[in-house]
Amino acid sequence: MSEQDTAQTLDPSADERAPAPGEPLTKSVANRLRDMIAQDALPAGQRVRERALAEQLQVSRTPLREALKVLATEGLVALYPNRGAVVADPDPGEVRDLLQLLGVLEALGGELACARASERELGEIAALHYEMLAAYARKDRLTYFKVNQKIHKAIVAASGNESLIETHQRINARLYRVRYRSNSRNTKWNIAIEEHENILAALQARDGAALSDILRNHLGSTWANVSETFDDGGTEASG
Repeated sequence: MSEQDTAQTLDPSADERAPAPGEPLTKSVANRLRDMIAQDALPAGQRVRERALAEQLQVSRTPLREALKVLATEGLVALYPNRGAVVADPDPGEVRDLLQLLGVLEALGGELACARASERELGEIAALHYEMLAAYARKDRLTYFKVNQKIHKAIVAASGNESLIETHQRINARLYRVRYRSNSRNTKWNIAIEEHENILAALQARDGAALSDILRNHLGSTWANVSETFDDGGTEASG
């Protein structure tokens, strides 16, 4: 996708989301930008117009620039001298490789979580599962996606392996937009729900081998969904 210098059309709800009490402004702005990238309010390959974006988010350019630096460390934007920020536009090969790696990480995380998770951690993951089901019932894709992400992170966190947790967080952050697009394009949403029911059941049964297989296959379906968004030339198709 060629770089564009047109004004971004923002997610209207982004302007309405105030920072949580006590939340640093930079973190709040980064969260809003992350959602806008996921929802294509800031399209892949497009240059970020700082002045217009700061005005629409009703913040100064300083916290905006700090937030862009955070997203750059996550691989969601690229920063160029004298050009500013450009929304990342990974090629399909990179996306496929990252999803394969994430599948391995989550499979290991699930196996370890079955052996090491406390009953409290299992209860918290179950609570998130039912929160996700509520979002599904409301057909609220964004909330569903965010809670879904919390579940995957919580399973990996329950592994107790700090190196695994850090690596998973870094790779998963780079795939934030990709995983949201997979969710939004998934026409068989009920199948994803069934997979998550199986994930929870295996975790509660502490069946590490089963959970490992389920999580690896679960990430494979993400690639199946997003691979269709790339055209034959290796660039992302619009729509």
